[in-house]
Amino acid sequence: MPIYTDAKTQRLCNFAAGPAVLPQAVLEKARDDLLNYAGSGMSVLEMSHRSAQFEDIINRAEADLRALYNIPANYKVMFLQGGANLQFGMIPMNLRAKDVPIDVVLTGNWAKAAIKEAKKSGPVNIAATTESSNFNRIPDQSELKLDPKAAYLYFTANETIQGVEWRTEPVPPAGVPLVCDASSDFVSRPLDISKYGLLYAGAQKNAGPAGVAVVILREDLLARVPEGLVSILDYKVMADNKSLYNTPPCFSIYIVGLVARWLLDLGGLAEVAKRNQAKADVIYSVIDGEPGFFKGHAEKGCRSRMNLTFRLPSEDLEKKFIKDAAAEGLLELKGHRSVGGLRASLYNAQPMSAVEALAGFMKDFQKKNG
Repeated sequence: MPIYTDAKTQRLCNFAAGPAVLPQAVLEKARDDLLNYAGSGMSVLEMSHRSAQFEDIINRAEADLRALYNIPANYKVMFLQGGANLQFGMIPMNLRAKDVPIDVVLTGNWAKAAIKEAKKSGPVNIAATTESSNFNRIPDQSELKLDPKAAYLYFTANETIQGVEWRTEPVPPAGVPLVCDASSDFVSRPLDISKYGLLYAGAQKNAGPAGVAVVILREDLLARVPEGLVSILDYKVMADNKSLYNTPPCFSIYIVGLVARWLLDLGGLAEVAKRNQAKADVIYSVIDGEPGFFKGHAEKGCRSRMNLTFRLPSEDLEKKFIKDAAAEGLLELKGHRSVGGLRASLYNAQPMSAVEALAGFMKDFQKKNG
């Protein structure tokens, strides 16, 4: 019989990197609101983004995100479309003057994708890279070659593909804003937002469904936005209109709001971080306990708590692992093609029961195939 995270609903154990598992309580609340939201007589999917009901939804979502991160008053919170990929191009378009370079720390595929888009509008300096080791670690601050005149310093907090995560932020030169792609560890641990000029996240990995990106921007940086940008790509236009310049991804914002409230009800990000570390420890203890069979991709000091990447002694065994795990109800464990092997994503909503089921399967698989 397959392993379920909930026997009644027959929800299987979903370890996908994104779109990813959502809290069951959030899904149940969304189900209840789907036909008739809060007595409005209409679905959340149907209501006008100019209505009082939706204004309340987006305002509460913003308020709860501000509460989670203790976001200072001088930061704007925007809900934008296009996901992280649009932000790869939108950030340099808005925040750097013509021909001014940006510094980027290259730690994996998502940083590489951001570099590709940023180069289309100006120069990019690679402040440090770990590509020679297939991005299996995070560089030390001492390795960074930083330009004190850069428009900003950009980094990716957690690389879903390679499974490496920054434990502390890189420190930019004085006066250089720090910009972060936090898509895959967003709202997973406390952060000091005042260290950042801009922090953004595509919601679909850890905070909601696909369709919306959350952008947290220090408002003085809006002065950098040049004239003549297409309005929907202009941070100042979007901030001035409180994310409602055009029809936003209403349902996705509604779910992000429910997830933020769920996290607050759990006890906030300090409690969430403890839970996430405990889940990661369960799987890493199995990997470390059988080093001749399981081999983690990332160095121990840089290992992601969200996306755990590892290999087996052969590709044939890895294929068997994926097939046998799926038969047990343990889904989406195939690693990305650039790394190969296996990957288990343990986002906020991943229940400990699923993590323990995976750990048990890994131990049994090793006994049978080691």
